[in-house]
Amino acid sequence: VQLQASGGGLVQAGGSLRLSCAASGSVFGVDSMGWYRQVPGKQRELVAEITSGGNTNYADSVKGRFTISRDNAKSTVYLQMNSLKPEDTAVYYCAVTKYTGYNYWGQGTLVTVSS
Repeated sequence: VQLQASGGGLVQAGGSLRLSCAASGSVFGVDSMGWYRQVPGKQRELVAEITSGGNTNYADSVKGRFTISRDNAKSTVYLQMNSLKPEDTAVYYCAVTKYTGYNYWGQGTLVTVSS
């Protein structure tokens, strides 16, 4: 599975961005799709994930501000980020997990929120 993320950039605090991640290749059997983020010196953390059945899970820090969605026909997952804060600045990675338990990672896209 290959993952291509896009949509990162520079935005002022309070602004919005929409990340997209398109999966290609052997996408059969993909269960959950999600977004993680990482800042230098810290562990990568889960931001949001969505299962094939549409169940979602969010980090407490983004609840009410971020919305994850997926288009199964396009094998694409989205992350709508609103009311962005400087502490949301990070490299965002998309990831998919197959029913086999295998994880696949995208290359990361940088989100910078200025104060």
